[in-house]
Amino acid sequence: MALGGLQIQKLLPGTNCKECGSSTCMAFAMKLAAKKAMLADCPYASEEAKQVLGAASEPPVKGVKIGAEIISSLGEETVMYRHEKTFVNKPVIAVNMDEGSDPALAEKIKEYRPVRVGEELFVGAIAVTQKGESESFADYCAKVYKKTKLPLILRAKNIESLDRASAAIAGSRSILSGVTAKMTEEAVKIAQRDNQVLAVTAPDADGIFELTAKIKEAGFNDLLIEFQTHSLSETFQTNSIARKAALKNSVKALGYATLRFIDTGNSMEDMVSAVTEIDKFGGIVVLPGFDPAQLITLLTLRQNIYTDPQKPIQVEPKLYAIGEPDRKSPVFVTTNFSLTYFLVSGEIENAGISAWLVIPECEGFSVLTAWAAGKFSGAYIAKFIKEIDLENQVDTREIVIPGYVAQISGELEENLPGFKVLVGPGEATDMESFIKNILMKRNA
Repeated sequence: MALGGLQIQKLLPGTNCKECGSSTCMAFAMKLAAKKAMLADCPYASEEAKQVLGAASEPPVKGVKIGAEIISSLGEETVMYRHEKTFVNKPVIAVNMDEGSDPALAEKIKEYRPVRVGEELFVGAIAVTQKGESESFADYCAKVYKKTKLPLILRAKNIESLDRASAAIAGSRSILSGVTAKMTEEAVKIAQRDNQVLAVTAPDADGIFELTAKIKEAGFNDLLIEFQTHSLSETFQTNSIARKAALKNSVKALGYATLRFIDTGNSMEDMVSAVTEIDKFGGIVVLPGFDPAQLITLLTLRQNIYTDPQKPIQVEPKLYAIGEPDRKSPVFVTTNFSLTYFLVSGEIENAGISAWLVIPECEGFSVLTAWAAGKFSGAYIAKFIKEIDLENQVDTREIVIPGYVAQISGELEENLPGFKVLVGPGEATDMESFIKNILMKRNA
């Protein structure tokens, strides 16, 4: 039986220390009751509270990690929508390889790591689909794993092939997929023996419910679920119903991350299906093949959705060298919001010059937001410039600030004696023109 907020509050320390992120222990208890917080957030929870509230404080969607060396986390979600709190773990985007494909392809998949706004994006797993006999399948899986160290998703023809392949990559925290009710007993033994994860499947949600409940009762709970849906709308509905059942109704038998293989035979339809999975609660999305153009789109979408809106992507506050600047190179300043940093640095590079870029701590805010919050004032920037000892690193005494905060130029000059402030463009896209038509002519 689920405990209410008042019952939970009696088991908490009552210190109102605020270290959990809530203003009082009562507020934290209400979050626990609503499945919007975890007991682990309380640093002073007693052993009694942990025992009593253990199940109540578990995330509605069970957490599971895949991979032994390159690790990805799944599940642990507590909300339906990102704005309610935040999403916790990104869906894993995986790529399928049929048995017999050139093993060198596995290395290409592993090495595909585009960088966007400072974050390295990558494929999190490789699915291997059996085409030959069980022995050759096991050997092939071993080769792929040895080359990549990525967790594998084993898509075997039968339990015997699954057994051999799992043993060949024991300890890899890979996934044994397509486990049906008939295979359950043997599959659980294999997963326990080799420290793997099971992805169970059934014709409908009721079958999944019975299967996961049975396996959990037997003492194994490293599970994923594969829904057998047959249309985009059915997939959308099923994913949403399962997530809502787990979060709103505490149906733990459906509270697991999902695994879905996508292969419609049409690249555009594949893309739509993958987007739907990423948008609506997919756990692992397996693409039919390695297509960098498709991957970069999906990885970027995932990054956008699973960036915590309360914690903007930001770069480290410091003095950055753009190109190969010397002591006479120009100095620019902007905030540490990643998108701002990469836009400004990119435009400076496009102008064909080397420069210094001062990035103070602005909590990841954009220029105007940081200024409004008091994190990008003339005094604040001057203090940071003194801390990094810019004066002794460069000979130039001119600093270019963003045009949107032209009003701080006087204050900045007052707090940096000997420096002159130049007001640059408001938009980063105008930076190249400003550098070529104003800055370079000024310093000629």
